[in-house]
Amino acid sequence: MCLQMMGIIPAWSGLRGKRGILPVLSAALFVWGAAPAHAAGADQRVERKYTVSGKPVVVIHNVANGRIEIKSWKNSEVDILGTQASNKIGFDIEQAGDRIDVTANVLDAAAQPLELEANLQLTVPEETELQLKTETGLIYVEQVTGDMKLESFAGDVHLKEVSGYIIVKTTGGSLVCSQCAGKLDFSSISGSAQILQPQLNNVNLMTTTGNVLFDGEFVRTGLYSMKSGRGLVEVRFSSNDSFDLKAQTSTGTVDNQAAAFLKPDTHGVKHIYSNLTHGFFGTVGKGLAKVELSSYSGTIRIMRRD
Repeated sequence: MCLQMMGIIPAWSGLRGKRGILPVLSAALFVWGAAPAHAAGADQRVERKYTVSGKPVVVIHNVANGRIEIKSWKNSEVDILGTQASNKIGFDIEQAGDRIDVTANVLDAAAQPLELEANLQLTVPEETELQLKTETGLIYVEQVTGDMKLESFAGDVHLKEVSGYIIVKTTGGSLVCSQCAGKLDFSSISGSAQILQPQLNNVNLMTTTGNVLFDGEFVRTGLYSMKSGRGLVEVRFSSNDSFDLKAQTSTGTVDNQAAAFLKPDTHGVKHIYSNLTHGFFGTVGKGLAKVELSSYSGTIRIMRRD
């Protein structure tokens, strides 16, 4: 029986390997679902494993709708599981040394939105560098150590127990960073940022209309800058924290619920208030970290957690 009559060739039409379309006889490398590729509502799968010798770099570009999920293990191997809603999406997967490139491409410009869903689930070594880009799906990364750049148009980004130099850029997506360590740089138009129980020593958060929440301890000698044009900027600190604080807004409001714990700036820095801004300055503890909060027309709130 010919391969086309058996339905094998269509099932492989959406997948590309290192050198273009993979032949059918390469089936030992991939496992697809049993549903035929032309069934637009039936999920299809691809699985692949790559052995790496050092600290790998994983680059993912998902031009379709869908989720990217990455977790770690102790194996020196990158495991990839991809699912797609139809054969109107194709995966390009390539290994170049310790770099793994994964791209989900739209193969049919006339495809309907429900047909353009591609999800990727990866398991990577604990020390892995990530560069991830998606349109609308969620990016989720857990327990990965390494520099990472995460970009999303409308999808949210959730990070848990990651560390490194972390760059997150979105247009409308929000960030939730739980128990993150290292350095974090977040920028968005309308997305919000929540930083929970961090061990970050350098933070730069900037959004035009979203809200910012920092709930955790400030690392001594750390630098923290949090800005929102029209949203709420809220900081919750503990009695063990030590930082200098500068909070300013142009036309917004200031909600200082920590006035009893703020002392005058102990480092002799002269602060000059402008008649175009208002806010407050002060020191908590010995003022070892530096915290700057700003908003144009939103609210700045600072409060003690305990």
